[in-house]
Amino acid sequence: MSPEQALARRTILKGASLGVGAGLASALTAQAQSTGAAEPSEGPIWSAEYWAKKGEVALNLWRKRVGAPRAGEAPLPILFLVHGSSNSTRSSYDLSVPGKGEYSLMNVFARYGYDVWTMDHDGYGYSGSSGNNSDIASSVEDLRAAIPVVARETGQAKMHFYGTSSGAIRAGAFAQAEPERVDRLVLVAFTYKGTGAPEIGRREQQIEFYRNHNRRKRDAAMIRSIFTRDGHSAGYDAAVPEAIIAAELKFGDEVPSGTYLDMAANLPLVDPKKVLAPVLMVRGVHDGNSTTEDLLDFFQQLPNGDRQFIILPHTAHSAGWSKNRHLLWYATRNFLAAPAPIASG
Repeated sequence: MSPEQALARRTILKGASLGVGAGLASALTAQAQSTGAAEPSEGPIWSAEYWAKKGEVALNLWRKRVGAPRAGEAPLPILFLVHGSSNSTRSSYDLSVPGKGEYSLMNVFARYGYDVWTMDHDGYGYSGSSGNNSDIASSVEDLRAAIPVVARETGQAKMHFYGTSSGAIRAGAFAQAEPERVDRLVLVAFTYKGTGAPEIGRREQQIEFYRNHNRRKRDAAMIRSIFTRDGHSAGYDAAVPEAIIAAELKFGDEVPSGTYLDMAANLPLVDPKKVLAPVLMVRGVHDGNSTTEDLLDFFQQLPNGDRQFIILPHTAHSAGWSKNRHLLWYATRNFLAAPAPIASG
């Protein structure tokens, strides 16, 4: 049996057969309440824009939650979303696809009870550009500049982080550099060493171009290729890439090349032994940016026993834009809201 088959299998345990007593159930309820887990919220979603400065570069932050902040309210848990290589953050996490259902992770988790933040990295979207290639090291500095703004506005210095694709590498590198800032960490479509991954092999063929050019072409054809390159285009609605194209090309047809160079020439970029937070790793079974073996190598080296590894069936690299995005939301929500362990040691 392959690792994909073994990890994708489901075992259904009926509560009646587990013999869970009322005492343990009460303890679990108390533990869940003690974690400050988010409570589902109703009402209109409020949004606001903020700015951080990294030297002379203005970085654009975007925030969503149910209802505007109120003086004296209990703080909501914070979820900070980190975008990937080819698209800015609002098309990544706050996309509208008319007539096709909800695609905004920000809206979904705002309704789950989170105060959801995100940011355009240096050279992307509404943020300014230093002119560099916005590699992983630069991205960590972006996050170092942004998080104090979140802390100032919310009064909370520690928060959950979620990254997808190279955004997962960015988030992991930040968690390694600033462990005191990270509560729980979600890595979606992560790449560790990239061994045996077809998409990483394709990028390796372009190393010299990425080394000599701080920006690369990101036109409509390239955006559409994101949804076909893993050979599983049926996993996406055809309207999604068109919505992204409409949202992104107003920023131009180029994006920074630094994360592509890093993933082609400089992997691994995150040392699992230095990531101290609880970690959820999520992989689409058809993801061409990684292999299960490569990711399990990373997973098994994580020092925190509070960790999970999930494979999503019938899903490729861009899980958040897929028809199965609800499975990703489910896995993420349950991980972020997990009760604290009762036993220790």
